Amino acid sequence: MVKIAIGNDHTALEMKCIIKEYLEQKGYQVLDLGTNASESCDYPVYGEKVGRAVAAKEADLGIAICGTGVGISLAAGKVKGIRTCVCSEPYTAKLSRMHNDSNVLAFGARVIGIEMAKMITDAWLEAEFQGGRHQRRVDMIRKIEEQE
Repeated sequence: MVKIAIGNDHTALEMKCIIKEYLEQKGYQVLDLGTNASESCDYPVYGEKVGRAVAAKEADLGIAICGTGVGISLAAGKVKGIRTCVCSEPYTAKLSRMHNDSNVLAFGARVIGIEMAKMITDAWLEAEFQGGRHQRRVDMIRKIEEQE
């Protein structure tokens, strides 16, 4: 069973709850690392939690949600081994998995609606890394990361 870490800040509480339930109904195991409070909080905390869970193999993949998806994705992406994509439509989500082997998906609760979030999530989860010429490029990204 695929395990997905999910994290969110206060702006994305409602969307996180809906996506979490949606994933569970599809048979995924969900590790909820987000806030469950509506009071203002700091998105980097939750992006880092998702990134660390995926990097430590406590989860196979991660989903991070804040107002735009950008801030929380930046935090998750600072964790070594994490390749985060911010997506507002399914095509980019699909190709981020197929070409970039992304392991954390981010989107914005203030940018997209819940049905689009579901479509993006499905496209991302259904896609598989193609390897081949794309593996060489992912290896190049890893090399940059290792130089830091």
